[in-house]
Amino acid sequence: MLTVLALASVVLLGIVPEQSQAIVIYTGWERHALLGSDIRLSCSFFSWRWTSEDVTFSWTYRPDGSRDSISIFHYTGGAAYVDNKGPFRDRLEFVGNPGRRDGSILLKNLDYADNGTFTCDAKNPPDIVGRPSNVRLLVFEKVPIQAGVITGAIIGSVLGLLVLIVVIYYLMRFLVARRVFSLSVSRGGKRRRRVKLLSDITLQDSAAQSVQPHLKQKLQLERSLKSESSTQKVSGPSPTLTWKSKMAALHVNSGGSCSFFCH
Repeated sequence: MLTVLALASVVLLGIVPEQSQAIVIYTGWERHALLGSDIRLSCSFFSWRWTSEDVTFSWTYRPDGSRDSISIFHYTGGAAYVDNKGPFRDRLEFVGNPGRRDGSILLKNLDYADNGTFTCDAKNPPDIVGRPSNVRLLVFEKVPIQAGVITGAIIGSVLGLLVLIVVIYYLMRFLVARRVFSLSVSRGGKRRRRVKLLSDITLQDSAAQSVQPHLKQKLQLERSLKSESSTQKVSGPSPTLTWKSKMAALHVNSGGSCSFFCH
């Protein structure tokens, strides 16, 4: 009975122990650095809780070729602690901001022996359940070009080539369309000039055909007059009257007026 009452009072008063939730920790995947340079190793976390005053960060280091990890840094209770016996005892600096959930560290004067895997673990009570995150450090005399840079350069080159091909294609289409339009315009002008020339020739032919019968009649009359004048010279006088009358008739037939030859 007492147990039931105690549980009921706890529920009514809201005195329920807080349940912890998962915490997610983020670091880089791989970092490259030059010999003798400094590098920042970032570490942050995500939690549904507000940032606790008891937040903690821990860093461990496992050299390449080794199975064991050693502790190199720890932050708790608002204070940072660097391991006094580790390989980074004089070359490690805490540069994070716990209030912003940042537990980054700075490694100085890197050497080839610093190659290895660094692990960051964070706790934000009551969220203490989470999987630590690893980042691998590689020290080089010259930093190699990363595969992502090469891939990005290849993709950029391909995209640039495709854009160039599209521009050339539409430019060629524009030039061809312009050429076809100019040819159609020039052919239309030539066709109109030919039609006009044919119409002019037709008009000239029709005019020549209308004038040709009159010319033939005039030539026939002139030939008959010449033959009659020659016969009248032989036969007798009064050729003048006959010549004038025929010339008047010729002039009237050709469309003129009877002025001189009719008197």
